[in-house]
Amino acid sequence: MSPEQVRAARNWLAWTQAELATRAKVGLSTVKDYEGGKRTPIANNLEAIQRALEKGGMRFTADSVSGPIAKQ
Repeated sequence: MSPEQVRAARNWLAWTQAELATRAKVGLSTVKDYEGGKRTPIANNLEAIQRALEKGGMRFTADSVSGPIAKQ
């Protein structure tokens, strides 16, 4: 999961960086620094970010991210 995928998924869900950090139970600086390409979080923090986004309905593949399908 790349920083660009995280940013895209977060924007798709209309979450702020602070909201993602809260939902993933990681520091806001972790989200900001990763999305900004400043550093890669430790494995368990990166996994927590991915789990939070997936719980929001996002799906990740090696090179893309897709959002939840609207319920009709």
